[in-house]
Amino acid sequence: MTEGLYQSKYWLSILIIQRGVGFVYINAFLVAINQFRPLLGENGLMPVPRFLERISFKQSPSIFHWHFSDHFFGIIAWSGFTLALLATSGISDIGPLWLSMLIWFLLWVLYLSIVNVGQLFYGFGWESLLLEAGFYSIFLGPLHYEYSIIMIFILRWLVFRVEFGAGLIKMRGDKCWRKLTCLNYHHETQPMPNPLSRFFHLLPKNLHKIETLFNHIVQLGAVWLLFLPQPFATIGASLIILSQFYLIISGNYAWLNWLTLLLAFSGISNRYLEYIIPLSPPTTLLSSSLVWITSVILGLSVAYLSIDPIKNMISSQQRMNASFNPLHLVNTYGAFGSVTRSRYEIVIEGTNEQNIDSDTVWKEYEFKGKPGNPRKEPMQWAPYHLRLDWQMWFAAMTSPRSNGWLLKFVYKLLTDHKQTLKLISKNPFNYKAPEYIRACLFKYKFTTWEEYKETGNWWKRSFEKIYIPPQSKKDLEHVTN
Repeated sequence: MTEGLYQSKYWLSILIIQRGVGFVYINAFLVAINQFRPLLGENGLMPVPRFLERISFKQSPSIFHWHFSDHFFGIIAWSGFTLALLATSGISDIGPLWLSMLIWFLLWVLYLSIVNVGQLFYGFGWESLLLEAGFYSIFLGPLHYEYSIIMIFILRWLVFRVEFGAGLIKMRGDKCWRKLTCLNYHHETQPMPNPLSRFFHLLPKNLHKIETLFNHIVQLGAVWLLFLPQPFATIGASLIILSQFYLIISGNYAWLNWLTLLLAFSGISNRYLEYIIPLSPPTTLLSSSLVWITSVILGLSVAYLSIDPIKNMISSQQRMNASFNPLHLVNTYGAFGSVTRSRYEIVIEGTNEQNIDSDTVWKEYEFKGKPGNPRKEPMQWAPYHLRLDWQMWFAAMTSPRSNGWLLKFVYKLLTDHKQTLKLISKNPFNYKAPEYIRACLFKYKFTTWEEYKETGNWWKRSFEKIYIPPQSKKDLEHVTN
């Protein structure tokens, strides 16, 4: 017999979602600790103090409007990391209801403060997704309290917007999605391939069509099952989880797929999860009118804030990854409405020679995640996010004039800036900074099985053009102004 819509129990789902969102917060704050200051700190590529001079608190709410320094940022980021550990470990559930809600609220405020001053380097849909999911986590309550079924449907509505928005943007965008041919290219040209991306790229074209068709079935069809009684909601959620797992093993998309997969568990009840997770809820759950009152208020607020996202989804001018308020609540999502057919990469090289000519020897800088050395195997980084590497992928599709931060990055390398050098994996000038740096544009393609066996290379690349001509430290002094 089909379970009634309001009779399903979701204690295990809430356990998975809360612990999972806490884990993603840990990852997000760790990324900030390691990368924010060289990218956005006082002496970063896009310094936050300059951004705060031209933006108001109302436009971009953040603690850093009150004060910003690299040291203060470190306190904020490490505080968020510590609170995320408390939430993920379940320590936050030990105390009273108000303490759990306070910890989750502080996590949201701290990360919102970082995202809202992160500019280009934090302009990704998964930042808004984490903030929205993190905000809802405030109202789930500790696991020894009764939950509100309203929260389950708020989470399902979030998953629906992520999936259905992505499906619509594909069908309205690049014609290769409608022809089922986009994955002939996408595994090779995606921002940051992982170790299995080459395997998926080399699959037969008929299998690529099946991949694409399955994606459409899930994003445009199965996602509607989330709003039906059990077991249909579980079927829809399971298909979403399967599709997200496929994306996880085929590429590096930060925590986008990981978080979507976790949130999809809101569609699966204890009745089915108990077969794979041998845990049971406490025999007695505490009740609180605060949990129900706040969930009702939140439900009504989400319904009101959904008006613009719904208009956006049904519009022929649909926007991808749009936030309609500075708090990043009830957003629209979607990615890869268009797919690039060829992969171009910026390769940065330096030399210690004083005079530049055709015989100059150039040494290549290596990045942590983006393709560079053809022999280097792509690594699995997600859910960790390499912000500089992702922006290098975007920069390769535009001109240097569109990427002022990139010239600042080159200047930092010329001055042997220690924090900046931590963002890359190999500095070929360990003892003395180079005299000149240039950037070249290369076209990259995965090697075939035969080519890999013969050469040991993961990639083959061909020179396209000089992207940035040789620059000295004196040439780029103007970018520091």
